[in-house]
Order: sequence, then structure tokens, then C-alpha cells
Amino acid sequence: MTERKLSEKERRRKEQFDALCEEMVANGYQKTDLKVGFVAANLLSIVIMAPFIALSLLLFFNTAHIDLTSLDNFHCLIWRMLAIFLVLIVVHELIHGVTWGYFAGGKNYIDFGVVWSALMPYCTCSKPLERWQYVMPTLVLGIGLTAVACVLDSLFWIIVAISMICGGGGDFLIVLKILLHKQHGKNTVYYDHPTELGLVVFEK
Repeated sequence: MTERKLSEKERRRKEQFDALCEEMVANGYQKTDLKVGFVAANLLSIVIMAPFIALSLLLFFNTAHIDLTSLDNFHCLIWRMLAIFLVLIVVHELIHGVTWGYFAGGKNYIDFGVVWSALMPYCTCSKPLERWQYVMPTLVLGIGLTAVACVLDSLFWIIVAISMICGGGGDFLIVLKILLHKQHGKNTVYYDHPTELGLVVFEK
């Protein structure tokens, strides 16, 4: 498959990352790519997140008194949902940035971009990460908006919550790849890939 064309900023990040990889290998680390294709991430999102979607819906329909009036104006509903969804996509990446920046030691290690061929914004961190940090946006938006939907008895907000849970499918797919990866050493370092969806594992 042909590699996508990188922006100038992405090329610089990749060059720095390639130099880091060479340094880690020279220091005795074994490198393993755990990258995920953008198309695969989109296609598998619903499958990966199905258990979480089911739990969210179960919680909603067992606690909420459904407010059908929130769906009265279907035309306006679609536009409102689209606008909120676009905003929350940005919020999703900002949560990545805030979480990673906090644990990495500053915003200087965080960068944002968009893969226009897949219409997918992303956040990347140049410092080592912990695997649980990948799922923070889904926990905040998915669980948070499910709670909002239950409190407001709103079908509108539970639909938004489900869309945010699906939007976290790529992050959970990365975590799944990490969990399925057989570690070869005790000293393991995870680096987010600077231009692709996924990460690189270094093991000593």
C-alpha cells in the first residue's frame, strides 16, 4: 500500500522519531511496531466497542425515563448532533493532549494533526506513555455523556454518547494490540507513533 504524503511538520516529527528508534535499538532495545491502519480502525470501531455500547445502553434504558420530545424536530436534531459531534472530535484529541502533556511533563511534547485522506484528527506525544492513557477520552466522553443522558432522560445525548464511544474504537484497538503483544522483557517502553495510528514498543 502506498504511504500517505506527510506534511512538513509530520516529516520533521518522523525524522526525530526515526533517530529515537535508532538510539533505542543501539542501547539494546528490541523494537516492535503496533500500528493500526486508519481504515481498519474506522471499520472495527463498532465491533471493538460493542460491549461498551451495550453497557451504556443498558444503563440508560434501566435508569432513564425516556424523553421522546427531545426527538420531535428530526431535521434540527441531525444538525445539532452533527455540530456537537464535530466539536467533541476535537475535544477527544484535546483530552489526549491534556492527559499526555500532564504525564509527559509539559505541552511541548504534544502535537496535533489531521490525516485528511481519512478525515481523522490525531494527537501525538514524543515522550513514553502508559497504555491506559490511550483510553482517557473515551472514559471521559463516553461515560460522562452516558451519565448526562441518564440524568436528562435524553435519547439525544445517549446517541451522542454512543458516537463518542465508537469514536474511541481506534484507541481501544491500540490497547488491545498492546495486551495481545507478548512481551520479551521486563523493561518495556511505549512510544506513540508520530504520524500513524498506533505505537512502537521497545523492550530490553
